[in-house]
Amino acid sequence: MIESQENAATLDKASPTVCVRTAVYHTFIYKKMVGQASPDAKPGDVVTVTDKNGIRLGHAFYNPRSSITLRMLQFGDRPFDDAFWKETILRAVALRIGVLNLDRHTDAYRLVHSEGDGISGLVVDKYGDCLSIEVFSLGIWRQIERLLPLLHEAAGTKHHLVRIDSRVQEQEGFKADPIQSEGMPKAIEIRENDLRFQIQFEPGHKTGFFCDQRDNRQRLAALTRGRDVLDLCSYTGAFGLYAMKQGGAKSVTCVDLDERPIEQAQKNANLNQARMKTVHSDAFIYMRQMGENQRLFDVVVLDPPKLVFGKNDTGQGRFKYADLNRLAAGLVRPGGILLTCSCSGALPADEFTKLVISSTQRAGREPQLLGTNGPGMDHPVSPRCAESSYLKAVWLRLM
Repeated sequence: MIESQENAATLDKASPTVCVRTAVYHTFIYKKMVGQASPDAKPGDVVTVTDKNGIRLGHAFYNPRSSITLRMLQFGDRPFDDAFWKETILRAVALRIGVLNLDRHTDAYRLVHSEGDGISGLVVDKYGDCLSIEVFSLGIWRQIERLLPLLHEAAGTKHHLVRIDSRVQEQEGFKADPIQSEGMPKAIEIRENDLRFQIQFEPGHKTGFFCDQRDNRQRLAALTRGRDVLDLCSYTGAFGLYAMKQGGAKSVTCVDLDERPIEQAQKNANLNQARMKTVHSDAFIYMRQMGENQRLFDVVVLDPPKLVFGKNDTGQGRFKYADLNRLAAGLVRPGGILLTCSCSGALPADEFTKLVISSTQRAGREPQLLGTNGPGMDHPVSPRCAESSYLKAVWLRLM
């Protein structure tokens, strides 16, 4: 073991190094846990990580400007070289195509899921022959031109759009404009379980479509036959469309605050010869109006955007989740179903479930917990990084 560590140290002798105060085996290593960095370690570099005794722990993206100062890419004393990127991408693609056989059911899925696939800060969704990419770290941004041809070769795609949220740029301490391939379409039509959706790449939330809810949409459809369905924070209407076309719902109402997504929801309904009602409204306002009108639904879906943005969140996001769920519970007919979701990675699953149950009880309802789950298997979770398990879905029957 000592010999292998010495050999590894020789291989990495010329690379920047960063020492951590205590050996940890989490993907995220925060600033307070980081000790001294070698003078040649620059923001965005891949560095060798060592403990205080100089024993190599692995390799990571380094960014002293970020609260997540080190994002681990690999652990142990293996050398780090360019082959890492290709091998890791091929392994990610093999899961989706070779193991999960997703191409049989859809041409839209998560191709690379950041920490879950071993490339912290990189999220890639595949839509037909297009890649919609989100960057969450300076390290990935500096590697993106190297990664794009590897991704296209592995996935058999032609076009890409790379985006970096302004919040990420502020946290990571850099400025960047989107990258778009020549000929990148503004929109593309995809299929998912025999349904058709049009994806608008610019503007749009996240990567253009919520692939993470694919399995939950299909599960919901089994509960909607002959029932009135309300899809809150519906984005482009995928839950509602599944409820109508695959579930045989009696009626579907989709509500969203953003005008363009709700227009797209209606276009998606037209693509599938489905009759859905679309409403451009704030979910809080709409639910209060329905409550005053004593309008009830058999099935209510609540899938709001991220409301808790970090572990230091002051509680405002939790309050919004609680208020949303209290109002939603009041619109469910006795014996009906509430599917409520959170995509806030910083909000633990058990805490979210307790928050939802408490909110429905405050609405005067008696909940039965039918189950909880997350996204599909194309969103794998790293045991070293609980934050990569971000999506929570809670299924309740309300009496």
